[in-house]
Amino acid sequence: MPADAFSRMDSSGSSAESSEPKDIPASIEAALLRARTESEGSDISGPTRFVLPGTSGSPPKILTLEEVQDVVKNIENMTLAHEIAVNSEFKLQPYEPPENSIERVIKDTMHRAYWDILREQLGRQPPCYDMAIQLLVDIKDAFQSILSKNNERALARINEILDETVIRQQAEQGVLDFPAYAKFVIHIMALSCAPVRDEAIAKLKDIQDVLELFRGILEILAIMKLDMANCFLDAARNEVIANSVEYEKQKFKQFLELYKDGFPETEKWLKRNKVTESTAESAAGTSTTSTSDNQQRHSKDTIFNAYLELIDWNTENEFPEMLEMDRDRVIGLQGRASRLCTCASTLAITCAAIPSVAQSVELRKTLAKELAILVQNCNNTKDLDDTIENVWLHVRSVITNRLQELNQPKLDETLESTLKTQILQIAKKESPVRNLLWKRLLTFTQLVLRTNNAIPVPPGFQEFADDVEGLAKAFKRISYYNYAVYGEYYHEILNKA
Repeated sequence: MPADAFSRMDSSGSSAESSEPKDIPASIEAALLRARTESEGSDISGPTRFVLPGTSGSPPKILTLEEVQDVVKNIENMTLAHEIAVNSEFKLQPYEPPENSIERVIKDTMHRAYWDILREQLGRQPPCYDMAIQLLVDIKDAFQSILSKNNERALARINEILDETVIRQQAEQGVLDFPAYAKFVIHIMALSCAPVRDEAIAKLKDIQDVLELFRGILEILAIMKLDMANCFLDAARNEVIANSVEYEKQKFKQFLELYKDGFPETEKWLKRNKVTESTAESAAGTSTTSTSDNQQRHSKDTIFNAYLELIDWNTENEFPEMLEMDRDRVIGLQGRASRLCTCASTLAITCAAIPSVAQSVELRKTLAKELAILVQNCNNTKDLDDTIENVWLHVRSVITNRLQELNQPKLDETLESTLKTQILQIAKKESPVRNLLWKRLLTFTQLVLRTNNAIPVPPGFQEFADDVEGLAKAFKRISYYNYAVYGEYYHEILNKA
């Protein structure tokens, strides 16, 4: 191989960066090699940092994968373990310093300097391969954490091909083929990445400039490391749930030994939802069960009625103390339920008034998606009140376009006025359609809470089936986890009552 194998990339790269070699002091080069934790190369080989989304009452945390694994193994951070256990969508996120922060400025500056110096080294005559070789070593080290220990043959092959000693010998002999190593790395990435990354890796093959190619390789390797970390979390979730329930129960018992004042808002919440004896007996369907069994079933019915109240929460009531860790999560579900009901009510009113809209399956689906977008930022009554006028204007536009497509007469003024009134009423919760659909949504959620059987989506929510089922499953996950931890204490409260 020719000694100037890297010179080809300068002719295909950007002229601004490759026109003249820059005079980089040796001290800066050495500093960059030492400070690899600040370079893009080090983001791969070093301890990659991830962001764990903020949990209730705490800000986001920045952790390495090793620290995440330690949390899973030891369950010592109760808030974090609780979040992983109850939030099925909980994912690690790539860490980026805040915009305009000193850390961001330093990182961006170091990254630019890293690639500028690497390009300058490779443009020398003869080329200097110090940083290029270290870059290949960083990539080799990255695969050690991306690939599982079960892939011994693949890891052995990577270590053999990306052996630092061999690479240095090739560099000294002037036969180092950097692009060939890039092809090998891309091949291994394609075999080991998640399917969702296939397209990004395929695009790497079209990059001609070698430096840009390796920059892209490092970026995707960082994403693959994130994928691997999230895969680890998903695989460990059941173990986390089992361990964290016992851990929280133990911590709660220790707390009760020191705290003797009780939880008044939790007690009010449970007692407010207490079912009557006749209701409990009717639900049991038999009189042959023992008194203790009836009492246990009675208490459990009360507890799950109380959980259901969380979705239909009256803000004048104080939130139960023992659900404080899930307060933000529950409030988020309340918002999701309200938005779903708003969209379903609007669609139902529109379809009932305009048969040509109801008759088109595709139009109903499209309108459902558009309504969801319009109300996506509505988290409370005020937000909805501010948005509902835009909802009506969009519905009117959809109806007008539909009537024009079918060459039908324009919307009658009386009907338009009635439609507008009915849709605007939704924000005030005065709409009988909304009230009906709200009851159906609560009933569906209650059924999902009390059974593991598949429950059909309630009438009026067919176009929102995935969202309705997702809401119910998320709420069930919170309720069951909370009951697993505090159920004994809830039953104790109700038995005393």
